[in-house]
Amino acid sequence: MAEFNISGRLTVGSLKKQFEEIFGLELRVYKGKQFADEKATLASISAKKVEDFECKGNIKVGNFEKRFEEATGLKVQVATLANTEGSSGQLVHNESTLAEASRHFRAN
Repeated sequence: MAEFNISGRLTVGSLKKQFEEIFGLELRVYKGKQFADEKATLASISAKKVEDFECKGNIKVGNFEKRFEEATGLKVQVATLANTEGSSGQLVHNESTLAEASRHFRAN
């Protein structure tokens, strides 16, 4: 099962790259209502102490987004990659697991 650790030391860019490599999906990270700076660490842009946690493929997208915000204080959204045929850049349904979405959108 695909998984990786998320910590406050990760830069936004590194997190997004790992997420794309593992799941073939885009992770949109926000600081307020704007996209977060890719060079910033999660800890440097969060208003709270960032808790380390594991990102696993069997978690539902909606639960992952909620857990991410609880652990980091930052909002995220999971979307298809910009070059995904038929669903370019669309948000992934919250009831899908990360692994299901990965399989579905990599197949297209």
